[in-house]
This record gives sequence, structure tokens and C-alpha cells, in this order.
Amino acid sequence: MAFSLTGRVALVTGSSKGLGKSIALTLARAGARVCVNYLNDATKAQATYEEIRSLGAEAALVRADVSDPRGVEELVGAVRDQLGPIDILVINATPDQPQLPIEEYTWEHYERMIDFFIKSPYLLTRACVAHMKAQHWGRIVNIGSEVFQRGVGNFSAYVSAKGGQVGFTRSMASELAPWGITVNIVAPGWIPVERHEKDPQEMKDRYRAIIPMGRWGVPQDVADAVLYFASEEASFVTGQTICVNGGLTPW
Repeated sequence: MAFSLTGRVALVTGSSKGLGKSIALTLARAGARVCVNYLNDATKAQATYEEIRSLGAEAALVRADVSDPRGVEELVGAVRDQLGPIDILVINATPDQPQLPIEEYTWEHYERMIDFFIKSPYLLTRACVAHMKAQHWGRIVNIGSEVFQRGVGNFSAYVSAKGGQVGFTRSMASELAPWGITVNIVAPGWIPVERHEKDPQEMKDRYRAIIPMGRWGVPQDVADAVLYFASEEASFVTGQTICVNGGLTPW
């Protein structure tokens, strides 16, 4: 079967809701044993875990702060104990993303973005790579954003950190390729999920009007791109970015 992940263990960080939930469910449907990771919303995380289990898939549920070294160490250990060593690492967890002019950002805003988009990928990759090297197979998928390609203004903390994430991904792709480990990015456009419920409708309408495909993206669009990168079918694709945004960045 194409895009089968049977026998693989996947960790999706920040997967209690939104894009992460859709990714976790999609990998489970493809046959992977999936760990749902969360930090704050235990109720939604439990619901996602139970939904995966209802598919007949093996799953784990682990609370951890993936920007903290001890949290990452404990998370990876818990996945190993409950499901096995991690073969597929999807780095999706994100903090709040305030949009501000440069005069209103503080360095703490920047540090928070760096923690999630550079520090967390570093910690997670370092924790998982020994097993992947030993078996000469691994998949690392960073969830990026179109904002780096578009250079969105009044968003410099987020855009800068996402640029660093791209650099890290490209470097890791080159470094880990000899071991059959691929490292790629899925970069969504604005896909409204739970955390966008209070965003102004006028802002949503302006963005929707510039999508060439003429529709909103949905979480499944992102999850399907992740599934491709996680699969055997993408074994010769590494260091790449797929923008899932209906043609908004055709470059």
C-alpha cells in the first residue's frame, strides 16, 4: 500500500488540536504508532488520544515542554517505553504568535520564537537521531510557515525564527542524508484552526481573497503533505520545503 507507515513509531509535538491533531490522526491511519504530545490542554489531548485509539491504532499520550531539555529527554524516553524508539519526528508545537511592529517587540518575544523553532528542533533531533542512524532510516518533518517566503511585516520575531528553522532543516538534511534520514519542511499558509477563533473576520477575508486556488486550506491538506514526507515514497527527497497555501507562494 502506498504511503504505508506500518511498523513505524511517530511523535507529533503539539498534537492535541489543530494541525498537529490532524497530522497525528493521518499518520495513525497510515499504520504508525503515534504519540500525542501536549503541554497545556489535557482535555483536548485526551480526546485526540482516544480518537486515535478508536481507529485501532496504538498510541501514547505524553505531556512535555518541547523547548526544555529535560522535557524533551523525558518525552522521548516515554515514547520509547510505551511505543518503541521514534522513527518519524514531526516538530509542530508552537507558542503564541503576536504580530507587532518592531518597536513593540521585546527580546523576550524573539527568544520565545527561537525556543520553539530552533531550540526545540535541535533538542528533539539530537534526542532521536541515534536510533535513526542505527537503523539507517528516519524521517524528520518540521512544520514551518509561508511567512518566511513571503517576508510578512509586523511579524519579525516569528518570521526570523522560521528562517532559522529553514537553515537548521537544510543543514540537517545534508548531514543526515548518508544514514537514510530525510529532513524536510511543510510550510502551511494561514489555515484557521481553534487558536484563530478570535481573529478579526476582516483580516480573514483579506487573506482569503488572495489565495489563488480560491478556497481556505484545511488541516488535512497539511497532514497529507507530512504523510508524504514521512513515507518510503519520499526517501530521495530531503532538505525541501512544501508550501501548502493554494499557490500563494509559487516560488
